[in-house]
Amino acid sequence: MTFDIQMTAKKASAAKHQIASLSNAKRKNLLTLIGNNLIAATPAILEANRLDIDHAKSSGLSAAMLDRLLLDKSAIKNIADAVFQIAAQPDFLGAISHMQPQPSGIQVGKMRIPLGVIAMIYESRPNVTIDAAVLCLKSGNAVILRGGKEAQHSNQALAQVLKTSLNSLQLSEDIVTVIPIADREVMATMLTLSESIDLVIPRGGEGLINYVTANSRIPVIQHFKGVCHLYVDKAAQLDKALAILENGKTQRTGVCNALETLLVHESIAAAFLPLAAKMFESKSVVVHACAKSLTYFKNATPATDSDWHAEYLALEIAVRIVNDAEHAFEHIREYASGHTEVIVTEDFSLAQRFMREIDSSVVMVNASSRFSDGGELGLGAEIGISTSKLHAYGPMGAESLTTEKFVVIGDGSVRE
Repeated sequence: MTFDIQMTAKKASAAKHQIASLSNAKRKNLLTLIGNNLIAATPAILEANRLDIDHAKSSGLSAAMLDRLLLDKSAIKNIADAVFQIAAQPDFLGAISHMQPQPSGIQVGKMRIPLGVIAMIYESRPNVTIDAAVLCLKSGNAVILRGGKEAQHSNQALAQVLKTSLNSLQLSEDIVTVIPIADREVMATMLTLSESIDLVIPRGGEGLINYVTANSRIPVIQHFKGVCHLYVDKAAQLDKALAILENGKTQRTGVCNALETLLVHESIAAAFLPLAAKMFESKSVVVHACAKSLTYFKNATPATDSDWHAEYLALEIAVRIVNDAEHAFEHIREYASGHTEVIVTEDFSLAQRFMREIDSSVVMVNASSRFSDGGELGLGAEIGISTSKLHAYGPMGAESLTTEKFVVIGDGSVRE
């Protein structure tokens, strides 16, 4: 099958004005329709997903990737609920802020506007197809979606929902394109189309992110791996720390907000690590332990430098006893990927320091890293978690897919 990505991008660029000019009421209507059509299409989506799962199993796809790929009725309902939540969010397009009079007599402000055409490149997770499309539509952007080959059937079933919804409101299908093939040459060509595409967002493994960053002529928002840390301070309540550790590491391992490294203050290690070891054993968690912590765990392996960099995406964790809070901060600064860091402490001053001094995109106090998610943070859904600071940082909702332009109002004003 051949696919003309250059023509697709040109059509998307031409159609972006149609979605950008829609009123909030009409965009809300479109998103609500997508949510309803998604629920109605559940049987067809599940059948398509079953084909992808069967093929993935026969291809030896990892358990983490299978987890990301799987859809069921509950998952589809959750996706639809996120669509409805995004639809109900206040409108921000066209809003003018910071309008200020200047000495010259003009008034200057900023208006929020869409970015234009966004290209999304992602792996495995079919829910991203809907999340990304809806966030782009809410923010007035056209979007080109390129999913992985392992989710091709699921993505095309979801694409049909999007297409049907656009057609129902007499809107151009070119506003949303789900590329029907996973050909690498199509992706390579797409990354050169800077005249038609305004932003590229890759979401997946390090290999994909590095390839897109190295080869794109279009601005890229990077979503690198999630090496998420939990630091259990000497002033921590151990029951809180254990619950946060268990939830962050074992609830769902194949996601980027799962914990990968545990740091424990040396003064409470003897009290806390036996509790952690018992929990890890009950959950079959593989432990890579530093020399000081090795004896607390059965069958643990000595941690190496590569373990501090590791995103396991599995029931596996690196453990280190640190001398004090400053030692923990130093470790996080050296090994963090910019995703999410957590401290458990009852020391308010230290919690404040942690929030100020650790500059990952999400920092948490006494809360599980699993909350580092667009839906949980009130965004409805996320198009990705940016680990680069320009122009967005952290989970990206609809407003992150916009920019601002200056607006100037005068009354026959001329510059002296």
